[in-house]
Amino acid sequence: MSSLDSITLTGISATGFHGVFPEERRDGQTFVADVELGLQLETDSDDLADTVNYAEIAGLVEAVLSGEPQNLIETVAGRIAAGCLEHDDRVETVTVTVHKPQAPVRQAFTDLSVTITRSKNVQRPL
Repeated sequence: MSSLDSITLTGISATGFHGVFPEERRDGQTFVADVELGLQLETDSDDLADTVNYAEIAGLVEAVLSGEPQNLIETVAGRIAAGCLEHDDRVETVTVTVHKPQAPVRQAFTDLSVTITRSKNVQRPL
């Protein structure tokens, strides 16, 4: 069994309108995502065509963060993960953390986040 290499994008941010409260849907807030792609990296080639284009992944993440509003950041993370797995056949696993640092929580906190890991080899029920 071979171990996977990784490409990691940290701190991709965008304004989104996710949440269950009307003010979240109306006013929006900043969401931040970290993405780690698990794959076998080609280290003998110096050609962009031989790897995952991380600029395209960043654009995909930004589009989900700023796209169709969802009630839960768990759903947002799932959509990002699915998009990353579909984007390039070389990606075998993806770990996504979605941060909601401005979540409407009454207690003082510095961050609220969810982290999920998905794999092409594991089928999840819909």
